[in-house]
Amino acid sequence: MWDFIQTQILGMKWLSTLVGRILSALGVDLVSRIGSSIHFFIYDVIKITIFLCFLIFLISYIQSFFPPERSRKIMGRFHGIRANIAGALLGTVTPFCSCSSIPIFMGFTSAGLPVGVTFSFLISSPMVDLGSLVLLMSIFGVRIAIVYVVMGLVIAVVGGTLIEKLHMEDQIADFIRNANRSAEIEAPSRTFKERIMYAKDQVASTLKKVFPYILLGVGIGALIHNWIPESWIRTVLGGRNPFGVVLATIMGIPMYSDIFSIIPIAEALLSKRALLGTVLSFMMAVTTLSLPSLIMLKKVIKTKLLVTFIAICTIGIIIVGYGFNFFQSQFI
Repeated sequence: MWDFIQTQILGMKWLSTLVGRILSALGVDLVSRIGSSIHFFIYDVIKITIFLCFLIFLISYIQSFFPPERSRKIMGRFHGIRANIAGALLGTVTPFCSCSSIPIFMGFTSAGLPVGVTFSFLISSPMVDLGSLVLLMSIFGVRIAIVYVVMGLVIAVVGGTLIEKLHMEDQIADFIRNANRSAEIEAPSRTFKERIMYAKDQVASTLKKVFPYILLGVGIGALIHNWIPESWIRTVLGGRNPFGVVLATIMGIPMYSDIFSIIPIAEALLSKRALLGTVLSFMMAVTTLSLPSLIMLKKVIKTKLLVTFIAICTIGIIIVGYGFNFFQSQFI
């Protein structure tokens, strides 16, 4: 039963078979590089789009019960490490990319939440979410998906806690720290129909923003999967290179993507014998430390805190990467 769920429901192997049959009927040679690339591209785009729409709808419906003011009040009930855990967990049901998380981070910070808690949220929001858990399960299996999410939450909690201990509140931009908090108004509760409409609107707006990146990510994945020799990937990102994790982390920073569009690239790299931890480090770096998000973040925090944030995330990602590489035989 679980094999059926893993392969046919999460992995959508029936879709791969269907796309293959249609392409074969159209005269496409699936054995050739071009035919295999076309099959990979169409199958992954459809699969990821289906998952994306379903998961955004589900997560957005859940989000409708937790507007920013209510979320702030809930997190305000916790203190110490529990507050950081709450912030990290909240990040799992919020926007899918780092740039979308920054405005929420600004709102929480200006509302008076501890800076460490808001940074736990900021780290976990793009790195791990319910959507990534399901999509990772569909491609990498349950154990890898769960451990990836757990490690992402650990990085978020530890990172936020360290920033809190360093007492860097003065590194937040003045216009956020001095924001007027007297105008806080509890958002009105929504009806069931309004929540459904909100979720549908979120699906449409999010899909419009990320679909080009999905096409780009799947296209790169198809290129890696069918055109780049396995020996090249193994040399750069495989066991032959002890610095593969560091290199993958650095390579991921200039890119801008969300978890949905970067997974096809990770899938292709893994199929070419790149080490698991190296691939997951690349994913974490792209989603958490993308250059556009760091540029946005620089506008709301000062240089010292930005450098600290980058250093904590980078070190955490590298440690997780080498850890996955060491225990790879337990997962694959």
